[in-house]
Amino acid sequence: MRTTPRTTSGRVAAILAGAAAAALVLTGCSSGSGAATGGGDGEVSGSITLQTWALTPTYTKYLDGVVKDFEEKYPKAKVKLVDQPGDGYAEKVLSQASSNSLPDVVNLPPDIALPLAKRGFLQDIAKDDDTLAKTYVEGGLAAYEYKGVDGTFGYPWYLNTDIDYWNKTMFERCGLDPASPPTTTDELFTQAETMHEKCPDDYLMSRKPGLSDFSLAGVEILNDEGTKFTFADSSKAADLIAKYAKAYEDGLMPSSVLNTDYLGNSTLFTQGKVAWTTGGATAISDFEKNNPSLKGNIVVSPALDNPPLYVQGLSVSAKSKHIATAEALAAFMTNAENQEAFAHLVNIFPSTKSSQSDPFFSKDDGTVQAKARVLANDALKTAKNLNPVEANSAMTDFLDQQIALAMKGGTTPEKALQTAQTKMNTLLANG
Repeated sequence: MRTTPRTTSGRVAAILAGAAAAALVLTGCSSGSGAATGGGDGEVSGSITLQTWALTPTYTKYLDGVVKDFEEKYPKAKVKLVDQPGDGYAEKVLSQASSNSLPDVVNLPPDIALPLAKRGFLQDIAKDDDTLAKTYVEGGLAAYEYKGVDGTFGYPWYLNTDIDYWNKTMFERCGLDPASPPTTTDELFTQAETMHEKCPDDYLMSRKPGLSDFSLAGVEILNDEGTKFTFADSSKAADLIAKYAKAYEDGLMPSSVLNTDYLGNSTLFTQGKVAWTTGGATAISDFEKNNPSLKGNIVVSPALDNPPLYVQGLSVSAKSKHIATAEALAAFMTNAENQEAFAHLVNIFPSTKSSQSDPFFSKDDGTVQAKARVLANDALKTAKNLNPVEANSAMTDFLDQQIALAMKGGTTPEKALQTAQTKMNTLLANG
């Protein structure tokens, strides 16, 4: 099972963190230009294949139950369930698409779906379903709508997001009010200064900025066509790096933040070395398990500025012989009833708007764990994908290196950004 980065399951994290490497290879494949349309108004009948990603055997019973219910609703339809291992999934999907053997319904995160949509392998489900906007949360649908490609290429299946976790003991010891943690990045810097003044050896901040921070600062990351990165053209991006560089120089974060052996803010938070981290709604359980002294000393609050969104979805092959059946299955699996049943089993959230009122997600019983879940559920109303799916790991790694160089004073923020943008645009153009 997969969920969001920085949550309890490393295997889940790997999935929603993305597999953009597929884009590098798939752009060499071709099945014609543009996405296929039509076919959604036919009879729901025929045999189709549903492909999931690393969900069996753990969730076989649930999946088999949904398939059985679907076949009972549509007696003329038959569904074969195939589950692929977690490792090498992007490459597997790529191979299926290039050999015209993509399953009728396939579990895809937005980044793997992007190159498939661009090459015409995925069905534009918006052509056949006019209920999408009123059924699914806005951010979930938007994750499958790409710059330079008209259409919607996935039914949002399940979601996750981050909230903020704060060390109550460190706040109280260092002159901060744990009942009023930062709500914006600007407030984070202000309170980080206060903590450093009161407790020179403690830290509130422990991270570099990245593309998601540029998005939050109102920086345009990509052009409208999705063909060029543009973040270096905005003074806001350089200003943000300069702000982080000054904070680093002033000692507001550990020096290890810029090192290759940096452990990450989640680990440092668990160790009690920094007072803030982000994580999914159930991350508190791991924090307390790995460091029992944190039990009762963690405060939760909404993510700074705007919450991020992590998405898994179900896409339909544009080459399916039974597109109406495939779309019906994807819609059935992602309806409120089936998503809620799944989310009651797993640490994820449904993408259906009506599910947000489900007491399982919306009721606060007074515990920190319940508050974390309620905060995450509320965040889904406005959460969005802050990192453009066009930016693969090779691109973001290079950008990260340039930002680190600028924060160390080895170059200016402007030059670091321009160097990164040039490199990333070359990688993007080369596909």
